[in-house]
Amino acid sequence: MKTHSFLVALAALALPLLAVGQPKKEMAAPIVAGKDIAVVPTESGKVRGYVHNGIYTFKGIPYAKAERFMAPTKPDSWSGVRSSMTYGPVCPIDPTTSVYDEIEFPFHHDWGYMNENCLSLNVWTPQATAAQKSPAGGRPVLVWLHGGGFSAGSSVELPSYDGENMTRKGDVVVVTVNHRLNLLGFLDLSAYGEKYKSSANAGLLDLVAALQWVKANISQFGGDPGNVTIFGQSGGGGKVTSLMNAPSAKGLFHKAIVQSGSYVNSFTEKELSQKVGAAMLAELNLQPNQVDSLQKFSYERLSAASKRALRKVNESLKAENRPAFGVGWGPTLDGTFLPYQPSEPAAMELAKNVPLLVGSTKTEFGPFNPTNRVADMDAAKANLQKRFGTKTDAYLTAAKKAYPEATQPSDYVNIDINFRAGAVQQANQKAVAGAAPVYVYLFTWNSPVNDGIYKSMHCMELPFVFDNISRCEEMTGGGKEAYALADKMSRAWIAFARTGNPNHKGLPNWPAYTAQTGATMLFDNVSQIKNHPDKELLEVATGKSM
Repeated sequence: MKTHSFLVALAALALPLLAVGQPKKEMAAPIVAGKDIAVVPTESGKVRGYVHNGIYTFKGIPYAKAERFMAPTKPDSWSGVRSSMTYGPVCPIDPTTSVYDEIEFPFHHDWGYMNENCLSLNVWTPQATAAQKSPAGGRPVLVWLHGGGFSAGSSVELPSYDGENMTRKGDVVVVTVNHRLNLLGFLDLSAYGEKYKSSANAGLLDLVAALQWVKANISQFGGDPGNVTIFGQSGGGGKVTSLMNAPSAKGLFHKAIVQSGSYVNSFTEKELSQKVGAAMLAELNLQPNQVDSLQKFSYERLSAASKRALRKVNESLKAENRPAFGVGWGPTLDGTFLPYQPSEPAAMELAKNVPLLVGSTKTEFGPFNPTNRVADMDAAKANLQKRFGTKTDAYLTAAKKAYPEATQPSDYVNIDINFRAGAVQQANQKAVAGAAPVYVYLFTWNSPVNDGIYKSMHCMELPFVFDNISRCEEMTGGGKEAYALADKMSRAWIAFARTGNPNHKGLPNWPAYTAQTGATMLFDNVSQIKNHPDKELLEVATGKSM
């Protein structure tokens, strides 16, 4: 008995030591990938993605195919399961051979790899198979259109574009898209036969094809094809505006968000876009009946010729001052895909029932210019006089009224006028009786990184919208204030995608915008609603009634 009692006591003493030596229960791995993991059927065949921290991720899924300068068609089908775990190729652009180090630091670009066969998309979702339980009708779907104007960029270009965190936070499905750009997406060859009738807007037709893919397939990923929001920044915002004016896109999306992209207020007239096509043939010594030869040239040769063609066309138009900013790559009023200018009643009717969220950042491109880093108010005034001349004193007075919190001389120099005025103009156009509501914001938060030189520059709101502060610390600093604001902004975008209204408990009440009230949400460490916060400033700077 004594021996038994001794052994029991000894075993009891040893238990803590044994416990320390035992392997701990394994935690779930951040990445789960394998043969039967995240397999989803689509119209073209099954795709296999992977799981990262509980979010199912699919990349590089073909949504269409297209021959050069022609409209997209359905992608080729495949048998078996297509591995879809890495981003697809990006549209060819002129290669980046050097960067401005101080400005590149916060952006952290990923240029991807280029191939003209670039029509692919990426999906993040909480649900991997149709067998899993999803909300009645499916989750809201947000389709992201990248920036870079209509000439550059991709869905992989910036770390802020990753959809995982937004998907997790909002229980939504996020889709990002690659499509044709520059001459590949917008060279107008319609004068040379039926074959090329869609060439002037091929890049936008790609986006319609992507939305058609979403409509046909997204329910397999747990998304609701009847609740799709298109959102984009800079050039992506311009693409959103273009799709709102495209009859073939009507019904493929139900809400729209334009971020720092309200600059597409007119489409290039066909007469002008066809001039570029003709100049392109001339640069390559091709006759109209040799237009098919363009299919054989390298992208590099086409790109070089297109630059010369654009320059010559713009030189010929300069004397006439038409158009005021010259011709470049972008949407064309071709009479079919885009039959109306955005200001025409028929165009506004197309998206009348689509709620709109629109805004910009306070400083946009101002911080990109080192000469705007003025040391004192005398230097600030000298800088402003180059832009506003005799209106400089009135501008400063209006700027101090609009932004009484300004403390640095550069705060007055870096204020954006163009994007902000465009957002107000787009909101005024949308806010008509009987139309779906429009909500307006202005992002005024200043990054503390690099002595605060980046302020609220172009793209600064992206990590906040996608809730990607941790991925974008070079841009945001990664501090507590950044995380707090990202929570508020991402929830607003998610709420808007869900209901068409961005309000949630973390923000002050955000009323719909009207031309009379000018209600604008100012996103900052303390977010607030102001009516016409900078009306006088915009009117002084633009010389127009706002």
